[in-house]
Amino acid sequence: MSMFCYQCQEAAKGVACTVRGVCGKPEDVANLQDLLIYTAKGVALHRLEAQKHQWDTAAADKYIQDSLFATITNANFDADDMTARIQEGLALRDRLRSDLKQAGADLPEHDAAVWAEQDKQGMAAKATAVGILQTDDQDIRSLRELIVYGLKGTAAYHTHAQHLGYSNEAVLDFMSKGLAATLDDSLDADTLTGLVLETGQHGVEAMAILDKAHTESYGNPEMTTVNLGVRNNPAILISGHDLKDMEQLLQQTEGTGVDVYTHSEMLPAHYYPAFKKYGHFVGNYGNSWWLQNREFESFNGPILMTTNCITPPKDSYIHRMYGTGVTGYPGMKQVPVKNDGRKDFTEIIAHAKRLPAPASLEEGELVGGFAHSQVLSLADKVVEAVQNGAVRRFFVMAGCDGRMNDRQYYTEFARKLPEDTIILTAGCAKYRYNKLDLGDIGGIPRVLDAGQCNDSYSLAVVALKLKEVLGLDDVNELPISYNIAWYEQKAVIVLLALLSLGVKNIHLGPTLPAFLSENVAHVLVDKFGLSGIGTVDEDLQYFLG
Repeated sequence: MSMFCYQCQEAAKGVACTVRGVCGKPEDVANLQDLLIYTAKGVALHRLEAQKHQWDTAAADKYIQDSLFATITNANFDADDMTARIQEGLALRDRLRSDLKQAGADLPEHDAAVWAEQDKQGMAAKATAVGILQTDDQDIRSLRELIVYGLKGTAAYHTHAQHLGYSNEAVLDFMSKGLAATLDDSLDADTLTGLVLETGQHGVEAMAILDKAHTESYGNPEMTTVNLGVRNNPAILISGHDLKDMEQLLQQTEGTGVDVYTHSEMLPAHYYPAFKKYGHFVGNYGNSWWLQNREFESFNGPILMTTNCITPPKDSYIHRMYGTGVTGYPGMKQVPVKNDGRKDFTEIIAHAKRLPAPASLEEGELVGGFAHSQVLSLADKVVEAVQNGAVRRFFVMAGCDGRMNDRQYYTEFARKLPEDTIILTAGCAKYRYNKLDLGDIGGIPRVLDAGQCNDSYSLAVVALKLKEVLGLDDVNELPISYNIAWYEQKAVIVLLALLSLGVKNIHLGPTLPAFLSENVAHVLVDKFGLSGIGTVDEDLQYFLG
């Protein structure tokens, strides 16, 4: 069976990629990713049994979390790395099984718990037999995949928190519970729908612990002006989401004569007080992730990919790309990890010194840093603006950017919003409008950037606080509308998190997910008012009446 992948917004023809991913993922990698998730499910079955005996499950938790993260869209394209991860999982699963057998415990008997192909050829054959289409019922398949994709986003966010020494045991427990549930043929659609919402609840917890990790480690984001120009020094460009990698890179480049610039989702690193002490932390270079094929060319220096959002590199610069964590692409170097767990950036720094300074892309500045602490410090001003009519409505336009031409909708929507409205944003979706001159309302910028996609949590915190301050009973009574763009699985968990918090009437685009069956989509429409986007003018009329 050929590949079948529909986990991202760019699924071919709005159905699925079946030959090669629009993202560039080849068939063999797509199938191995399915097998990696299947292997993680087998580990999860044993991990749940081990938990009953109060055994240490840290190794299983890490494997499950890494497997989920590694299979997020645009994170890892390396078939050899996928194969090695599967082999690691089988060895871990079988050790757990042996220990459970010796303890007289019940042993899982699902195929995911016992299959044993070890060589590449056997794995390739197995990989074609465990894909998404093995679930015949479209609604059950849709709900199972919705849980898995939500768990992938949750795993990404919780991984970043753990890199900073923070963890939530309930989140780790649910990763195993959720994966195991997708193997259980006795669970009906209603039960799985409940698990989808439970996935969203644990997504909120993962984003909350990550917010705590970031703010306690680096301070609360604050209103910050970010430079878009360049200096005449050799430099490293850092992309992705992992602020621990950012911290270590800044520490190791200090005093070397090498500058550091952020790219795409790393832009919000500039908002944290702890990073502002580094004089060689220059600014942001470029735009959204999908433009990297042209922007990485002109940067000239090495590029560090800390998480997903990799597009297949050109031969002209792949030798300048380095990866950390679960990222992978054939020919891309991996940053080594020292015995104490710290990354060693010696090679990438030396590489930067041999290369020219970045070529200028643009000049100017961006303003951001409006996470919940900064916005709530302006609460009196914001409430007054709402009460006196200076601000008619807030629009949450968080989420992802992508390649499709119809994403220009979000630029036009932002441009046409009345001057008495404010955009609340997070994630790379902001690159569609964050460089527009939209002005301010009484000193409050009309685009308030909370940060990365995970900082959508900040926007929920702001909404809940405004509900309290304004004395409202329901978050949906607030003058806030949700017009969210999505691309991959971190956006899926943001959506599920909002639904679990009771937020209704979310517009989601540029297309609804291909993995939503007709019946599952109807449930989300009927229960939560979820809908797709229309034309800009139609949607403005809907939101503003």
